[in-house]
Amino acid sequence: MTQERTSEQAPGTTEAGRFDVVVVGGGAAGLNAALTLVRARRSVLVLDAGEPRNAPADAVHGLLAREATPPAELLARGRDEVRGYGGEIVTARVGDVTRDEPGGFTVTTTDGRAVGARRVLVATGLVDELPDIPGLSERWGRDVVHCPYCHGWEVRDRAVGVLGGGPLSVHQALLFRQWSDDVVFFGRGGALSDEEREQLAARGIRVVDGAVDAVEVDGDRITGVRSAGGSSTAREVLVVGPRMAVRAGFLAGVGLHPREHPSGVGDHLPVDGRGETDVAGVWAAGNVTDPSAQVGNAAAAGAFTAAQLNGDLVQEETRLAVAGYRSRSAAAADRQRGTAG
Repeated sequence: MTQERTSEQAPGTTEAGRFDVVVVGGGAAGLNAALTLVRARRSVLVLDAGEPRNAPADAVHGLLAREATPPAELLARGRDEVRGYGGEIVTARVGDVTRDEPGGFTVTTTDGRAVGARRVLVATGLVDELPDIPGLSERWGRDVVHCPYCHGWEVRDRAVGVLGGGPLSVHQALLFRQWSDDVVFFGRGGALSDEEREQLAARGIRVVDGAVDAVEVDGDRITGVRSAGGSSTAREVLVVGPRMAVRAGFLAGVGLHPREHPSGVGDHLPVDGRGETDVAGVWAAGNVTDPSAQVGNAAAAGAFTAAQLNGDLVQEETRLAVAGYRSRSAAAADRQRGTAG
């Protein structure tokens, strides 16, 4: 297991192998949460499997002051910042989370390491499940895209095809029309309402009905879409609406399971207004709770949730301190009465 550590032990670590917070996932949400927590003098361990969702992309877009930064560079900067304040980062995949006797959690990695945590913050993101169309997955993140705000500028004025079938596919077509006047919608056998057909027609978006057999690729670029029956439509870019599946199977041990997202695009972990899940002590931020969040949104959610989590720990520590104070005060009063008698 590869480890990245600092020589300085994180402030607040009271016993070996136990942390105030274990952050599961080292993407934008997880690292920004960890940064917020270590700056609050919490002992923090980040466990990251090293499989960021945006790894296929060339650059991060729409992030102020970091526009067009390669994803790997952005994460490397974040790891350095977390380590600089005493946080620990370990490359490992979490296999299980369970309650432990002291009232916190035991987080176990798939290679057998077990660590204790007072709180767990889940920021594992999600996996994009693409339609099973030959040639599609190989081009994912290059000329097969899904978000106009992430990729629209880069594909502007090109021949764009939008694959139907997802709950937001017509909406995607209307959005990408903002960046190109050459957009074709491939229905893939799905039914379009009269209103949807009218909207597409009004924006000059041609509809090709019927199933899609394959994405045509020549060398290192998409050249078209082959429909059932053999006809081909020349395209340079394809837009797809993947099903978004969160990485949260390791939470079954505490009774926490993903639920279908209201938008219909996939599943998610519901959280309250502070970022805490249905299981007390387990918090979540980023794409694992909000499938549509871009890098900036995920990072902001990580910082917000970390602040709420820290506040929760402060409340717990204050309750314990008050209980201890009352106990000491009562003991002192008993001693004083005994002396007086």
